[in-house]
Amino acid sequence: MERRLSYLLTVFLLGFSTEISAFFATNDSIFLVFVGDIMQHKTQIDAVTAPDGSFNYEPCFRLVRDEIASADLAMGNLETTLGGKPYSGYPMFSAPDEFALALKELGFDVLLTANNHSLDRGVKGAKRTIAVLDSLDIRHTGLFNSAEEREQRYPLMLSVKDIKIALLNYTYGTNGIPFQKPFIVNLIDSARIVADIAQAKLAEPDLIIAFMHWGDEEKRYPNAVQKRLTEMLFEQGVNLVIGAHPHVVQSMEKRYLDNGRCNRLVAYSLGNFVSNQPFVNTDGGAILKVAIVCDTVGIRIVRAEYSLVWVYKPKENGRTRHYLLPVANFENDDQLLDARYKKALELFTGNARKLLNKENIGVSEYRIFPIQ
Repeated sequence: MERRLSYLLTVFLLGFSTEISAFFATNDSIFLVFVGDIMQHKTQIDAVTAPDGSFNYEPCFRLVRDEIASADLAMGNLETTLGGKPYSGYPMFSAPDEFALALKELGFDVLLTANNHSLDRGVKGAKRTIAVLDSLDIRHTGLFNSAEEREQRYPLMLSVKDIKIALLNYTYGTNGIPFQKPFIVNLIDSARIVADIAQAKLAEPDLIIAFMHWGDEEKRYPNAVQKRLTEMLFEQGVNLVIGAHPHVVQSMEKRYLDNGRCNRLVAYSLGNFVSNQPFVNTDGGAILKVAIVCDTVGIRIVRAEYSLVWVYKPKENGRTRHYLLPVANFENDDQLLDARYKKALELFTGNARKLLNKENIGVSEYRIFPIQ
């Protein structure tokens, strides 16, 4: 399998140029990459565990590495704690520290930590998650050791090629697991969010992004709360609203001002980036790429496109492996996938495209990595 995967990677890489357009090389333009839920079920952890106790995640992500790393800023929802041993999956997630390191090596610049599994190992596990990410120099937001730390570190301010970004992150809840202050999990609260946006504006960001953990699991359409919160966020000046938690892909929409300028976008749910969830439509997700230009008027979204990714889960040596495949490059492949896996890939892809082709506004699929 490793030999076949290496061969296919070589063919795949020869299919596109990794050179980014000169348009995106200037200091007033960037492109951002977003993914949804980055999960670690026990089956995933077992599959990458070597006899000596080490962990090798590289084969899982090999085929999407260049796509993530090519972004000026890549971010996703870390839907597990780094709570230490014993490692576990659903319903109380705790992944090895090596998982976070693998995500950094994959090219992720920021991990969002406010989600319903933030407290799966209690406050102690959440604090350990913060400490591990800090030790690996991975930027993150959503969890804080205290109100004082939140005041110092939130909103997360980022600077990418002279474009200043304010990043917000909230979750609808923590599966009923309570926490006591001074520890802080960013919960969705309209009044608090409005205050946070006002605080962010004091830093005069060019771009404000809100990463929201919301919605109904396995539901393919955004609910009324998602829609209401999106309008509130836009009204307060947020430019990009990125959603996670439903574990399935939901619609994406660009918004235009009266002058035709686009400076708003919502992706209600990007689905699962990687997981072992067995339910229909949860075995994949979307990578969203957004090209931003900042001029004298402000920011402008000049391009917003998505690609589909799917988790290939063959049995190898008694273990279920998890290889993240770019759909467009493997949906017609007859060398790697047998009939059973082709059928599963076609089911995910067909359902996702049918929904997104119908519901998306201004956000289309791209099938060659990366955007040129």
